[in-house]
Amino acid sequence: MSPTNKTHHAERLSAIIDQKREEFIRLSDEIWAFAETRYTEQKSAELVAATLEQEGFDVVREAGDVPHAIVGSYGSGAPVIAILGEYDALFNLSQHQGITEKQPIEAGGNGHGCGHNLLGAGALAAAAALRIYMLENGLGGTVKYYGCPAEEGGGGKAFMARAGLFDGVDAALTWHPSTRNGVMSYGFLATCQVYYKFKGRSSHAAASPHLGRSALDAVELMNVGANYLREHLEQETRLHYAITNAGGISPNVVQAEAEVLYKLRAPLNEQVAQMYERVTNIARGAALMTETELEIRFDAASSNMILNTALEKVMQQNFERLGVPQFDAEEKTFASQIRQTLSPQELQSDRQQGEDTEQPLADKLEAYKPQAGIVPGSTDVGDVSWLVPTAQCGTACLALGTPLHTWQVVSQGATSIGHKGMLHAGKVMAATAAELLQNPELLVQAKQEHVAEREGKPYQSLIPPEAKPLPVIAR
Repeated sequence: MSPTNKTHHAERLSAIIDQKREEFIRLSDEIWAFAETRYTEQKSAELVAATLEQEGFDVVREAGDVPHAIVGSYGSGAPVIAILGEYDALFNLSQHQGITEKQPIEAGGNGHGCGHNLLGAGALAAAAALRIYMLENGLGGTVKYYGCPAEEGGGGKAFMARAGLFDGVDAALTWHPSTRNGVMSYGFLATCQVYYKFKGRSSHAAASPHLGRSALDAVELMNVGANYLREHLEQETRLHYAITNAGGISPNVVQAEAEVLYKLRAPLNEQVAQMYERVTNIARGAALMTETELEIRFDAASSNMILNTALEKVMQQNFERLGVPQFDAEEKTFASQIRQTLSPQELQSDRQQGEDTEQPLADKLEAYKPQAGIVPGSTDVGDVSWLVPTAQCGTACLALGTPLHTWQVVSQGATSIGHKGMLHAGKVMAATAAELLQNPELLVQAKQEHVAEREGKPYQSLIPPEAKPLPVIAR
């Protein structure tokens, strides 16, 4: 295919998305307002499903028996291109849109602090535009939109992968709201999240302390042991915890129940599995020391990324063809005001080596750097990447320096800045997918690389068979 044709494809898909931009913006803003957290995304998922049906897709709701998971399909036969969307929010990040001060809509409420309202709508824009383009050009193959719940700590895609929902897919594309524009050629840490609940025996803490068996003591002893373990883990690992139940507020009672939630991260799946065993042994030791009972509930997990430069290069070429989002003076002024709410450390952390700029919004496409290292975060896109060749990009939706999981992200997530980045991501993914549909040899190259990168290792989910996708337990 000639460069002229490639440019035409990108331009046509871009025009389709521009024609329907208000529809996609409305979808994003409604999901932003719902602000539903992991495995509670009922309104968001139904809105996405209904929109897909309006766009001509066949939709499966509660796909794979995963709560609020969606698969929308158009076309038939190979190749099958998956476009991954998300729509879950974060706890305790409620925030009014489009303002430059922290101001919750609801005290203790939730908010889209990672921009998944944009992510889900931008991915749907790509799928919808691709369907129209396939019709116009008589293209065979299948495009599938995956509505993925609970990326934030719930491992939605890992449960979807376990259910076989990605079987038969030839390639997967996705994106994430960012402060910058570029193909995301870096790995993420594998992770698992586990509840350790201790059950003891209550008693009067003064009159009969010897009769009690403290579950809170067990939690504290476990945490001490885990903190000592940190010294003996690989440098890149992360070990986090939160006490989800301290046993009550009465110091004169020996606490009969207490619970701690651990999140373990490491560069490789097998390292997480090994760390899980060591942390679990510490929990068993704490139970033994306090004569309490231990109950373990595996919550969620996600795998490390398998990168695919063959797909990433196609995505980079289409990104170069389409350029980057363009922002006006008013948007730049607002972004500058957001930057004034950030600390010098936050601003510095987003500055590239040798970069000396105070511009409020990214205005260039980052140079493609294949396999550029590991980001110390996690994503369940990793599980998809083990099954099929996967590529993802980021577009400027946020002022430079904005850290994810903050009120500043929520504020910007329903503004024209976020909308422009979202729509541009949809254009890049749609153009990439169209090229894959029309050039089977690209998928052959991507699959060959995928096999080589896995080094003969089979995909083994970190989630045990008995674990189920569940919302966070209310306390």
